[in-house]
Amino acid sequence: MPTPRTHDERVAAARLRLQQEFQMWLSTGGHTGPHLIPVAFVGDGDAIVTATGENSRTVRNMRETGRARVAVGTTSDVVMVDTTLDGLVPVPEVASDVANRFAAVSHDPRQMPGYVYIRLLPRRIQVWNGFHEFPGRTVMLKGEWLSDPVD
Repeated sequence: MPTPRTHDERVAAARLRLQQEFQMWLSTGGHTGPHLIPVAFVGDGDAIVTATGENSRTVRNMRETGRARVAVGTTSDVVMVDTTLDGLVPVPEVASDVANRFAAVSHDPRQMPGYVYIRLLPRRIQVWNGFHEFPGRTVMLKGEWLSDPVD
C-alpha cells in the first residue's frame, strides 16, 4: 500500500488544486432532491466562483439551502469541498479580473443573458488519493485550515 502524504502535503495539494484547476463537479440539493453539474471555476481570494443560469436548478437549490459540495480532481485523487453560499452576484457587479479569468476558462457570462456568478466559501476540505489516505483527509474545518489532522 502507498505511503499517505503528510498533513502539510495534503494542505499544499488542496491549495494548489484550487488555484490551478478550473473544472469541478458542483452538487446542490433542495426539496426536489440532489443535483450535480460539471462547471468551470476560478478562485477569488478565499472564495470559489462559478457561473450558471440564474433560473437554473443549481441557483434555486443555492437560494433554498445556501450550501453546495464541490469536487475537484478524479475519483482516485480528489479535493472535496463543502461550501456555503457567499452570494449570487449579478454579472455587472462581478469584479472585472474575476470575470476575465472566468471567461478565459469557460464561456463568458457577460455575453450570455440570464447568467449569475456564484461565490462559494469553503467550510470543510478533504483531500485523498486512495483508500490509504482516508485517515487524516480533513484539512479544513469551519473555514479554517487545520494544523493537524482530525480524522
